Amino acid sequence: MEFIDEELLNYSEEHTSPEGALLRKVNRQTHLNVLKPRMLSGHLQGRLLAMFSHMIRPNQILEIGTYTGYSAICLAEGMQAGGILHTIDKNEELEDVVRGYFAEAGLQDSIKYYIGHALDIIPTIEATFDLVFIDADKINNALYYDMVIDKVNQGGYIIADNVLWSGKVLEKYRKKLDEDTAALLAFNKKVHDDERVENILMPIRDGLLVARKL
Repeated sequence: MEFIDEELLNYSEEHTSPEGALLRKVNRQTHLNVLKPRMLSGHLQGRLLAMFSHMIRPNQILEIGTYTGYSAICLAEGMQAGGILHTIDKNEELEDVVRGYFAEAGLQDSIKYYIGHALDIIPTIEATFDLVFIDADKINNALYYDMVIDKVNQGGYIIADNVLWSGKVLEKYRKKLDEDTAALLAFNKKVHDDERVENILMPIRDGLLVARKL
């Protein structure tokens, strides 16, 4: 993800509203204790997700890829009273820690946390969504998109993370075209060509693709 100028990134974070105390704790503990902490949404992206949520005021949110719960807590900030955030992750080893963070945030009754494979779980969720955040294995992004698009309400949003893939969507940033990069290139084109949505690819952190269902 280090393809954006570090000084510009630091300047952007310095001029972004700060994380709350719990999010700082999740951020720090993830970096201290969990493998691949770069998977965390982090300060800048987290504040953007929270702002999207405040603008959309979703009643039902689906998150594919919980990790340590940072992004879920951010997405829940703008959710309507009585709303539900459904979040899916296959890493059961983090479950107790993540549930603890959700409880500390007062979200234990607002978040439905599923452990297992998203491809199996998504069809079992009987809800339509105002906001979907895709941040799991990149090889399945297109499958996740196809599975959720009909579950998204008209005017709802799908946000996909890591769509610039450390810059490797451009040839100059990669040594070879690996499977994940090829999948992301195909996914980005798929969404861009989908007449059911309007989209914008934002070069924030590792890239966010935002699509609004028409």
